[in-house]
Amino acid sequence: MIVCPLDYRYGRERMKTIFSKENHVQKLLDVEAALAKAHAEVGNIPKGAAEVIVQNANSEKVDWREVERVEKEETKHDIMALVRVLGRFCGDAEKYIHLGATSNDIIDTASALILKEAVELIREDLVSLHNTLVEKAKEHRDTVMVGRTHAQHAVPITFGLKISVYVKEIERYIERLDEMKGRIAVGKMSGAVGTGAALGEHAEQLQRSVMDELDLGVEEIACQVVGRDRYTELICFAASLSGSLQKYSTEVRNLQRPEIMEAAEAFDVKKQVGSSTMAHKKNPIVAENICGLAKTLRGFVLPTFENLITWHERDLTNSSSERFTLGHTLILLDDILAKSEKVFKNLEVFPENMMKNIELSKGLIMAESVMMGLTKKGMSRQEAHELIRQASMVARAEDKHFKDILLGNSEVMELLDEHELEEMMDPVNYTGRSQEMVDSLELW
Repeated sequence: MIVCPLDYRYGRERMKTIFSKENHVQKLLDVEAALAKAHAEVGNIPKGAAEVIVQNANSEKVDWREVERVEKEETKHDIMALVRVLGRFCGDAEKYIHLGATSNDIIDTASALILKEAVELIREDLVSLHNTLVEKAKEHRDTVMVGRTHAQHAVPITFGLKISVYVKEIERYIERLDEMKGRIAVGKMSGAVGTGAALGEHAEQLQRSVMDELDLGVEEIACQVVGRDRYTELICFAASLSGSLQKYSTEVRNLQRPEIMEAAEAFDVKKQVGSSTMAHKKNPIVAENICGLAKTLRGFVLPTFENLITWHERDLTNSSSERFTLGHTLILLDDILAKSEKVFKNLEVFPENMMKNIELSKGLIMAESVMMGLTKKGMSRQEAHELIRQASMVARAEDKHFKDILLGNSEVMELLDEHELEEMMDPVNYTGRSQEMVDSLELW
């Protein structure tokens, strides 16, 4: 019976494969193999025994279903079930499997390998989305539109600038990921409660050899588990990124409203159905899906913080929780990133509607431009602000074009002629450094 929507509706196969039972068992076996090799290097076990363990530590032989069966019916312990099944293929070398280790040496180090793979995929997703956004920003470098604050018309911007804000935000997320991934891909091999006693006199060398073999960082001083602050940092990163991606999709959804219709999610007019009853509908379903999944993802932040709190050197209160939080968070994040790129790569943009919407305010959107023009002619900034504010209120009250109100204002016309006023009220002339900022963007 399939229960979780990740199994049948959400998530991409590549990321789900990373968190699959098969990959998890293989990573556990990789750690056991690396431990055996390290023991052989320092002379704790015969090199031939290590070679046998390494040769058989693969999921083709050690099937995850059999490991689960042994755990359920025999050991009631996941790592001992793995060790028992692996031992069947190793002959006399069986006695050297898991030598000196505790379960979390294997589990947490395998988790580091899995998280390393997942983080690399997330980075690929981010770079792909970044480049899509850069291309969209440059395509609309000169596309003038309404800038909105408090959902009200503010001053003109370009659509390229709007997208450029997202580009720089994604760049910061890539930088954060690069900076923290060394703290995420960390394992341990220090035995029960972290003393390394069972590993003997070469405990420090063994730990370092295992992590070098696996290309992981070392939890140099640990209790029995890798510090969960590392997982907390990763999940908080994912939560923050999901919020940004939800923001981008929310903007698309708002711009697609019929009364705005400045941009819209792509719609397959030949096949796609918008509504089971309202046949005319073209809904932003992918953007809405992103928003819904982002909210779900952030729900894993609280249990992740709770997992920081364990008794003494360890307990198991984090274990069951993390079986949900780590995989679900990163599968959802990968899915959201892929869908975000799809939305913006295929985004429909309507420059003619953008210009039409600029005119809805009957020139009021250019109030700041005129105010600044008056200050350049010698009027004080505060005086110009009050003059423009009063003229704006009159234009609204009388439902007249702002330009007509200004043409009838003697204080304005003493400083400006009609041509100058027209230039100041052309939105194309008041986008500041928008184009320059778009031009500064580069593909990664």
